[in-house]
Order: sequence, then structure tokens, then C-alpha cells
Amino acid sequence: MSQSIQLTLIGKAGCHLCDEARVVVNAVVGDFRAQYTGVARHVQVDLVEHDINFNDELRERYSEEIPVLLINGKVHNYWRIDPERLRNALEDLAPWRL
Repeated sequence: MSQSIQLTLIGKAGCHLCDEARVVVNAVVGDFRAQYTGVARHVQVDLVEHDINFNDELRERYSEEIPVLLINGKVHNYWRIDPERLRNALEDLAPWRL
């Protein structure tokens, strides 16, 4: 069984909190992938970024909350991304936990 976890980071250029969030998300995803290589090779974690300056709908919805991290389309966190909370969310979505 293969599973995909979709992370969406919504922010904008020049936003220091967005830059910090990107670093945290990439570090957690990298650690998650490294720890579960082999065990969870069928788990795909994809990260997509959107800049609210280029998307009117996202700007209208999230402009006061960026950065916003969505997991599988649902808001996980905004402003500051807690690495431990993100790690726990990824582990909870892994197939061996279902």
C-alpha cells in the first residue's frame, strides 16, 4: 500500500516567519524520510509552496496568518511551525499507524 502526505506551505516572499517555517518543514520532512527509509519507502511526503502575492484566493483567506501549513488540505499550523507537532502529525499519518 502506498500513501502520499501532501504538505502545503502558504507564505510570501520577504516574510521572515515564512523563511523560518520553510526551514523547519524541510528539516522535519528530511528527518522523517531518513528515519523511515526502507520501513516507509511507500510513504511519499510532498511539499508544495504557494505565495499569496500570486494567488488572490489564498491572499484573501490567509494574509493575516502566514505562514500557514496545510497537511492533506487541512490547516495544521500558522505563524510558527512547531517541529515536534509536525513530526507527530506525519507519524500519525504513516500507514503503519493506521
